[in-house]
Amino acid sequence: MSQLLWSTSETLRALLCELVSWDSITLTEGETTFAPKVLDKLRELKYFQEHPSHLQLHDAGLGRHAVTALYKHPDAVETVVLISHFDTVQTEEYGILQPLAYFPEELTQKLMEDPSDLPESARIDLETGKYLFGRGTMDMKMGLALHMQLIEKASVEEWPINLVLTTVPDEEVNSAGMRAAVTQLVRLREEFGLTYKLFLNSEPSFSQNPTDIAEYIYSGTIGKIMPAALFYGKETHVGEPMKGMTANYIASYLTQRMEWNSLFRETNLGESTPLPVSLQQKDLKLSYSTQTPYRAVSLYNVFVFKRTASEVMDLFEQVATEAMDALNTDYQKICQREEVKGVGEVKVLRYEQLLAYANQKLGAEEVERLKQEALVQEDWDDREKSLRIVDNLMIECQELAPATIILFAPPYYPAVNTSNDLIIIEAVELMKKSAQSFNNKIDQIHYFNGICDLSYVNYENVGNGWTAFENNTPIWGDTYSIPFEDMAQLKGPVLNVGPFGKDAHQKTERLHVDSAFVEMPVMLETLLKSLY
Repeated sequence: MSQLLWSTSETLRALLCELVSWDSITLTEGETTFAPKVLDKLRELKYFQEHPSHLQLHDAGLGRHAVTALYKHPDAVETVVLISHFDTVQTEEYGILQPLAYFPEELTQKLMEDPSDLPESARIDLETGKYLFGRGTMDMKMGLALHMQLIEKASVEEWPINLVLTTVPDEEVNSAGMRAAVTQLVRLREEFGLTYKLFLNSEPSFSQNPTDIAEYIYSGTIGKIMPAALFYGKETHVGEPMKGMTANYIASYLTQRMEWNSLFRETNLGESTPLPVSLQQKDLKLSYSTQTPYRAVSLYNVFVFKRTASEVMDLFEQVATEAMDALNTDYQKICQREEVKGVGEVKVLRYEQLLAYANQKLGAEEVERLKQEALVQEDWDDREKSLRIVDNLMIECQELAPATIILFAPPYYPAVNTSNDLIIIEAVELMKKSAQSFNNKIDQIHYFNGICDLSYVNYENVGNGWTAFENNTPIWGDTYSIPFEDMAQLKGPVLNVGPFGKDAHQKTERLHVDSAFVEMPVMLETLLKSLY
């Protein structure tokens, strides 16, 4: 039998530290160079030296690539897809220790020398010697390291089941990597005659509240969608305030009604979605002047379990209409008090209605030109481009003002849940028993609350539930799209089993070493072997 490269706790830990040392912050050069490095690392395995075509890079835009690595047993059809992401968030919060953020052993040792700046909970964990600190240790390069260990062992021991290691960029922002990988997973399935039996992610176990130290496995993942609005009022000089209406005034009515609105809460399997909050609110004035701000935008985060994009848009439109009705009532009272006519009632329009109006008024060619003005702005992300397209159209259709234009902005993560699948029911019980062998306890959660790339598999096509998203996302088909049809073809239960850690996206991000290097390798191997 060949010597395994990553079979021991020590070699697995060294692999993790090497992966973490490859800086891969989302939308930086490091994210573009990471995938080829993973490919080179996997080429060290004899199996991929003998089957080089089973290692592939897939374009994910902006110079980034997703990686697929297929271990194919000659007699096996059933296949497990191992999903991970390799991008991380930034490291500015590390301050003077930022140069060590990608070197877990050195960072942890440095913190040991002077732990006084750490929060108490992190300091206590540090002093146990059971945690490894560093950006990406928990979220989620340990998951990738575990999958690399699994595919090595499967290929050397010739497990009678196929594995597709899939690791992607951009999970932290738009999931461009996973959206690109979906189409490739469909292609691989057809090319090699695979049957996808399980989609296994190894995101870390996330706490349910700030003091929670329990460990979890997840049989689904929460969905996220982002309703947005452009508020278009009427400009005026501050010395003549009643001749106009500020966009900020309009925005305040909708934001108050969206923030923590229980109408958007869903409950399923005893779990509830977090309440919606605003993620951004700003006016579009580029500089100070005594002209009132008459254009503003807002983004709102909404989590979903069962609701489709169409259902969320209907609910968002209802709340926006109620908000503008309240505004119009209040505004009319002010106009009566001030003995002025006012600038009119604020109406609510969906983006698709504005687009139809603009096409009729301006013509399709001019509308496309206005869209391209925003799309070519390289410094703008997809959310800014979406809002600016609406702004460009409203500037040419000011007769619709005052108005609130409602739309969707990327990203969109559909919810997925397979808790009632027999494979998952058996797998959950197996993982609980496996954890007990380490004197550990693991609980099941039905929806992973950290948002993950499992959202893009096992898509349930409920009627035309996604059409409201396509029709009301201004950049749809240009800089952003979701392969709904391919997602619906990737049928199979989903499960997230990953190592325990704490404080993802914080300077105290840390990984529990026993969970990562001792327990999780056994648990994941036990899980995969139970499937054949």
